[in-house]
Amino acid sequence: MTDHKDILEELNKHIPLREKLIATHKVISEFFPFIVRISIAVYDPQTSILKTYLHSSGDDNPLDHYQTLIDNAPSLKKILKNGLPRVINNMLTFEQGKREHTRRIGRQGYAASYTMPMFNNGKFIGFIFFNSDQKNVFLENVLRQIDIYGHLLSLMVINELASIHTLTAAVKATGNITHTRDPETGSHLDRMSRYSRLIANTVADKYQLNDDYIEHIFMFSPLHDLGKIGIPDNILLKPGKLNGNEKTIMDTHAHIGRVMIDDLLESFGLENFEHIDMLRNIAEFHHESVNGEGYPLGIKGDNIPLEARIVAVADVFDALTSERPYKKAWSNNSAIQELKKMAGEKLDQDCVDALIQNLDEIEQIQKQFNENI
Repeated sequence: MTDHKDILEELNKHIPLREKLIATHKVISEFFPFIVRISIAVYDPQTSILKTYLHSSGDDNPLDHYQTLIDNAPSLKKILKNGLPRVINNMLTFEQGKREHTRRIGRQGYAASYTMPMFNNGKFIGFIFFNSDQKNVFLENVLRQIDIYGHLLSLMVINELASIHTLTAAVKATGNITHTRDPETGSHLDRMSRYSRLIANTVADKYQLNDDYIEHIFMFSPLHDLGKIGIPDNILLKPGKLNGNEKTIMDTHAHIGRVMIDDLLESFGLENFEHIDMLRNIAEFHHESVNGEGYPLGIKGDNIPLEARIVAVADVFDALTSERPYKKAWSNNSAIQELKKMAGEKLDQDCVDALIQNLDEIEQIQKQFNENI
């Protein structure tokens, strides 16, 4: 017998996916030192948007907080159409490319790249990019070995996303029961989750948010009102204003949601899942106010988790601009004026400003996810 060290032993540990990516890159670099960056982008099939997700290059990242329509990346779309990887062994022309992401990559000075599409049971979920600081290095003998690591990374990403999707599917099944009673619609969840992502993306530099955090905001925000399933019909569906006792009962949905999420996490064995506290915070604290007059705990300002502050703005804006059986939809301009009044009192000022800065994208989301009452 001989002593042998498992070069990928880090992958056995309970560490975030990004750290596993960095650990895998470190091992790959021992064999292929010219690979200086590995990055992952994930795909949203509802909007055909490709979004940066994870990377292994520390602060040296040319595509932080970036997203684009797959149609705006024709070379990547071709990879998707063919279902085959792409090799570029000389990237000298990239800096003169027409697309923003192409120019950013070109300016970074990468000399060659290898791009692998990721599929889960035939369903496209994103890309893995291997970037080199040397040209003409992605030869057949090299690619055969990199492919193994690429599929390993793909499986880790699939496992991460599948765990979230399993949880959200369970919650969605429960939520479908809720939303047969709740006036809010599935389109509301589609819109507000994307508003939340826009806000997070805009404040990312100030709060030093990475793309992993931003993507989890998008995935977790639709679960914010899960606790409404515990509210009686006579209160949840009341068309008029709630009286004091009714409002007290309605306000318990935030804590109920937190309890339900904890139960679901335990049932699915996901209590230690990365970023899971974000989900708890979104469910429990999205009705807190920055002036301390919200619920359930009356916490204020920066003591309210950022993810809850982000979701609160997205939720309020969509509630104002959506038609309900008991109210007409406000115009975007009227809703924005109302948000400005609430900023610094009920809602976080930075998050309100971030939403207002993205009105063009907001309008696109509204067109795509228009609701039919």
